[in-house]
Amino acid sequence: MPLFFFAVLPIYDQKSRIKLLIVVLALVIGAVTVVYTNLLVSRLSEREQQQIDLYAKALRFTINTESDDTNVQFVSTEIIQANKTVPVILTDAEGNIADARNLDLPKGLTEQQRTELLQREIEQMKELHPPIVIELGAGARNYVYYKDSLILSQLRTYPLVQLAVIASLGIIAYFAFSYSRRAEQNRVWVGLAKETAHQLGTPLSSLMAWQEYLRDSERFRDEPIVEELGKDIRRLEIITERFSNIGSIPILKDEDVYEVAERAIDYLKVRVSRKVVFKVESLLPRGTTAKLNVPLLEWVIENICKNAVDAMDGRGSITLIIRHGGRQNKQIALDITDTGKGIPKSKLETVFQPGYTTKKRGWGLGLALAKRIIDNYHSGRLYVRWSEVGKGTTFRVLLNA
Repeated sequence: MPLFFFAVLPIYDQKSRIKLLIVVLALVIGAVTVVYTNLLVSRLSEREQQQIDLYAKALRFTINTESDDTNVQFVSTEIIQANKTVPVILTDAEGNIADARNLDLPKGLTEQQRTELLQREIEQMKELHPPIVIELGAGARNYVYYKDSLILSQLRTYPLVQLAVIASLGIIAYFAFSYSRRAEQNRVWVGLAKETAHQLGTPLSSLMAWQEYLRDSERFRDEPIVEELGKDIRRLEIITERFSNIGSIPILKDEDVYEVAERAIDYLKVRVSRKVVFKVESLLPRGTTAKLNVPLLEWVIENICKNAVDAMDGRGSITLIIRHGGRQNKQIALDITDTGKGIPKSKLETVFQPGYTTKKRGWGLGLALAKRIIDNYHSGRLYVRWSEVGKGTTFRVLLNA
């Protein structure tokens, strides 16, 4: 096993902490933003309240003062006319509109349309703030209706916008991290597979030469061991081909799923405990095909079944059932069910991770490699369909028809 494979494992072990750190950092930034913005909103709201109170007092002063002196002009110019941000509407006691400021009204309105629109604005203003009463004397009154300025309204919604931006950045960071992790894993898998195929090449060539030598030797002519050696050589060639396909785009063809499954099981039967009973069934018509790469799918079936044999301690049954897998019968499902120990619910998400194993010996790469072959190279899906501790497990392989 190449050393660089183990070098990247600590990075993956820390993935949960890194994701948690990103979430905590985003929450802290969001919380600080909300608190600080709310403080600004509170201060600006108080300032606008003071401004509108002063505006109402200025109106009362100008209305109650009959003389056109310098003070009236000053109040009108510096206070009333200076309000260019807070939307206000001035009405008399009967609700007739006397003035309106800082409202974004459409152009070209008739007087009736303008009045109706301002009346709707007044109703909205009532819900936001109580009107300010201007006592004019002799029982006469005017009312000042107002609402938050555009700046204050935008500032109130700013935390939500910023939180949405932070959330978006967090999601982008999460997917970037996941993509980087998958890309690094892909490089590990490809490097591991190519190196393994390369390492198998030399002894395989040597074995092929020894087989030819034994065939030509008078001493070993007609010996069954020579043909058995040939079977093992062909098996090694298949394994080498499988490793060579990792990292390259495999050729997918329409193949009979039942025949591929049966061939893989026939190979396993003579190489595992005889106390394990294998069965291949099809709920679909014989000859049903799916787009697959035969050596790679056989590898997946072997990996899953070998794990099942280990889970059963070499005693039990393994049943392969071929059926429709969904998407309006555009997928073929291969369910592989064993009568083993089952998988705890807490481990269902980790069984496909590199390094996960319940055996004392082994790298824990079989299921991880199988999932990569189905998900990445067949555009299908491999997952645990059912599992119960003490009863068994069903793995489902989904292939495109």
